[in-house]
Amino acid sequence: MNYEIDLWRENVDDKDRFPIAVLKICDLILVVFAFALSTIATAQTEHGISLMQFFAMRTKVSNFGIFLLALFICHSVFIVCGMYGAIRSLNHGAELLDVLKATTLYMSCFMIICSLFSIHMVTIAFLAVFWSTVTLSLCIARAVGRLLLIHILIRRKKLRHILILGTNPRAIAFADKISARRHSGYSLLGFVDNNWPGMPDLSNSGYQIVSDHSGLADYLRSNVVDEVAIYLPFASFYRHSFEVASLCEQHGITMRLTSDIFGLKTTRWRTEEFGGNHYISTYTGTGSHWPRFTKRILDIAIAISALLLLAPVFVLVSIAIRISSPGPVFFLQERIGLNKRRFKIFKFRTMVPNAEKLIVNLEKHNEAAGPVFKMRDDPRVTPIGKFLRRNSIDELPQLFNVLKGDMSLVGPRPLPVRDYEGFDQDWQRRRFSVKPGITCLWQVNGRSGITFDQWMLLDLQYMDEWSLWLDVKILAKTLPAVLKGTGAT
Repeated sequence: MNYEIDLWRENVDDKDRFPIAVLKICDLILVVFAFALSTIATAQTEHGISLMQFFAMRTKVSNFGIFLLALFICHSVFIVCGMYGAIRSLNHGAELLDVLKATTLYMSCFMIICSLFSIHMVTIAFLAVFWSTVTLSLCIARAVGRLLLIHILIRRKKLRHILILGTNPRAIAFADKISARRHSGYSLLGFVDNNWPGMPDLSNSGYQIVSDHSGLADYLRSNVVDEVAIYLPFASFYRHSFEVASLCEQHGITMRLTSDIFGLKTTRWRTEEFGGNHYISTYTGTGSHWPRFTKRILDIAIAISALLLLAPVFVLVSIAIRISSPGPVFFLQERIGLNKRRFKIFKFRTMVPNAEKLIVNLEKHNEAAGPVFKMRDDPRVTPIGKFLRRNSIDELPQLFNVLKGDMSLVGPRPLPVRDYEGFDQDWQRRRFSVKPGITCLWQVNGRSGITFDQWMLLDLQYMDEWSLWLDVKILAKTLPAVLKGTGAT
């Protein structure tokens, strides 16, 4: 998986800032329009209120404030879902998918807001009309805006002229992407390279060489070049790449480098400033602050709501545990968290008080492959503990860990210190580079019914594909998986 150091979607050129600002305003106007249309339609069909009566109704100041809050959250969700990347780089299909994800996620947030403030007007019918209207209007607006943008770019000759340095397969693949996305506003000038055995591959692809390495400086002086993408082998062309970078700096030309310098498969790259110096850093998962911030806000809001709703369950379970066996209600255990930080996890106690000491005598009965310990008929589990485990009720106190910030609602399960010390492959340890969670892909794909390596691969898959939308889907699948007791022990 390759990424440009100057990322296509994450960096917004100054030329794109104004149209993106206009796009944000238009999106909010369309959301307000969709909300008004849905409200009027619901008022007429469900309450028999005419259009004149509706406009004659008075609105409370508090309701107006709630509406502004909902609009602000809508704007934040749209940003988090990547609806405002650099305009030239947007893919039409991906853009519409972003709209669908953003509106669906916003409907979830909107439902939470209405629940917290007891807005009775919001019904299933209203949400269906609101979601359909806002999604359809945003998709149509995006399609119309794209057609206008393409027309303006071609009419005013605002195409970005890009030159590719190098003719290896990765360079040709990059050229294919540009050619396939003519709507992005980029025009491929050609390739710069010296003659080498792999040159016939370029000829067969239909692209042309516009200069060799020695003639690059003259080509830049006499042609319109906005960007240079460097795809030269790092080891053998380091000095020449340095000279090209210096040349681009002198001409004020944007330079793009492939991130596949060290052959990393899942690592992403970004530029940042620290102490007055510029650095290129690597990361896995999302590098944007907004998605992580929104994930944390959702964690807190859902955890608080769940704790309030489940308070009677907590009381009943606590009483049942105290009556069924001696010992504390809660079980606290040291677990491995974000970047191997240790924390105490909260669970309802399902075993006898000295369970951790007894595990040494049960190691030979371990039914799980790898370092984890799983035993279907574990003699340490109390009668009430079997019920709590089978229905995953013992996990509920981890909502307190979510509030503390040690855990998230969705993320790789935090493992005990004993299990972590049994890891024998470093690739498995990448799962600790994100905050652990109550549920993840493992919980909704078999739980104890899959092998340890499959479990680890599912955690890494979650990290590589992470998005707020993925979290929403996992949360939606978790409850059915818990009710079925799939893989629970």
